[in-house]
Amino acid sequence: MKPINTFDELIQEVKKLKKRKVVVASAHNETALHAVIEANKIGIADAILVGDEFKIKEIINNLNYDANNGFEIINEKDDIRAVEHSIELIHQNKADILLKGKVDTSTLMKAVLNSEKGLRTGRVLSDAFIFQFDGKASDNKLIIITDGGLNLFPDLNQKIEIIKNAVEVAQSLGNEIPKVAILSAIETVNPNIPGTLDAAIISKMNERGQIKGCIIDGPLALDNAISPEAAKEKGIKSVVAGYADILITTNLEMGNVLAKSTTYFAKLRLGHVIMGAKVPILIPSRSDNSDAKLLSICLGVMVCSKKGSE
Repeated sequence: MKPINTFDELIQEVKKLKKRKVVVASAHNETALHAVIEANKIGIADAILVGDEFKIKEIINNLNYDANNGFEIINEKDDIRAVEHSIELIHQNKADILLKGKVDTSTLMKAVLNSEKGLRTGRVLSDAFIFQFDGKASDNKLIIITDGGLNLFPDLNQKIEIIKNAVEVAQSLGNEIPKVAILSAIETVNPNIPGTLDAAIISKMNERGQIKGCIIDGPLALDNAISPEAAKEKGIKSVVAGYADILITTNLEMGNVLAKSTTYFAKLRLGHVIMGAKVPILIPSRSDNSDAKLLSICLGVMVCSKKGSE
């Protein structure tokens, strides 16, 4: 598969794949229901809707759609029980992707991380944000920012696992050897900035073959990571500098702010997916529009298909 460089290409590619089943926890949320309706219309996913049945049907009716068309509704008004029931359906192999509806992320993730009944696999979970970087027509591509959703202050080993998760997403999008930039405020190693030390260690580990499937460099400032001109001006000689496909942030705050700035300042489309669990988990912000949630579903389907082919 050739690399997918735009969200429009992503949607077209997903249409060619096996239809998946999305379970929506606390599904009485208009933007989540709008997204699964659109996913159903284009033939990429059916859905199990776990939540307040009356509210779900009311919202679907207001969206002028038939609730019997590809949807199963399970009446569960309590948010915690709705999440637990959704996870049970995944364990029963009745659903492939978990989508957050009208429930707090903390409530959903507490159930996901439950050691007995959750969706843990022994891997570090991390949230990969994907946005479309629009350069010249030939330079358009999807860039991953991580982790802006789960790991507050990842240590060296957690950063390595976060990179592996992001590489898996990139490879599901057809980018077999993604270029990974570990971000900092500067592009030189400085003992007073611990993140630059981690970046240098991880880059060396990649160079020696300890981290495979990608090319890593860091530390790199943001401009040097995505702008060939900025990298050239600073004399940085690296195959990653200026051409990064994956941006690894020092902590959750940096990742979350950077990812959301692409939407609120640059008005770019954004989707994201949690990796490292039994299935792809989608936790879009409740303020995200239905397009962001539809794109997240598309990413979930791509990841499922990649796993299914291995």
